[in-house]
Amino acid sequence: MNLNITVVQKDLVWEDKRANLDGLGKMISGCRDKMEVVLLPEMFNTGFSMKPTELAETMDGDAVRWMKQIAAEKKIILSGSLMIKENDKFYNRLIWMLPTGDYGHYDKRHLFAYAGEDAHYTSGHKRLIASVKGWRLNLQVCYDLRFPVWARQASENEDHVEYDALVYVANWPDKRVHAWRTLLQARAIENQCYVIGVNRVGDDGSGNHYPGSSMIVDAMGSPVYTASDKEEIFTYTLNIDDVKQVRSRLPFLKDADHFKITV
Repeated sequence: MNLNITVVQKDLVWEDKRANLDGLGKMISGCRDKMEVVLLPEMFNTGFSMKPTELAETMDGDAVRWMKQIAAEKKIILSGSLMIKENDKFYNRLIWMLPTGDYGHYDKRHLFAYAGEDAHYTSGHKRLIASVKGWRLNLQVCYDLRFPVWARQASENEDHVEYDALVYVANWPDKRVHAWRTLLQARAIENQCYVIGVNRVGDDGSGNHYPGSSMIVDAMGSPVYTASDKEEIFTYTLNIDDVKQVRSRLPFLKDADHFKITV
């Protein structure tokens, strides 16, 4: 079965929530592709800011309501991360919004201490593997990409894998873009799945430039789409038979080490 994945690569306006929601809404509304799952960058309404006390919203806030509205109007699943305040804590939370208004969420596990993210946000402890049209998608955020155990297929053989595609929504700067591209391909090879990396473009208020380079990588680790350094919205059709053929022809997952993650 096929699944259409739409990646929205946006030049985010620094800490301007209204401008970002308006801009993202226009890009989605202007897309003429058949959209099913639409992916936004990390902290899509603010950029990668360390000001959650000023900018974070609750799950009843404007950004989540906006996600519900867009998902319902376009009849799509909409996903991306934003700052959320809950029980007096702040999270970099990825939301998986269904057109019905139901949703799941994943709180970023690996906080980017190099930029002080760990001093402002609380780490998550549970993965989110979402299901759609028979596909299973493992949803993660930016810095998680550097930690392969958190993404690793934990099943004992290739017939009972946990997921078919791995998603990273990110604000990944150009100075480390080689690592971005390399690690996306590595995660695909070792987990025998599609990997989708969604990055932003433009400059933020901390002096970082973001190169885009959003990518879709197949289960052999080959990029099937790489975006350039500009705003772009594109749709790619994932084919589950391609994943199954790789796993059947190269049954490496059954030889993997057994492990248990403790948090």
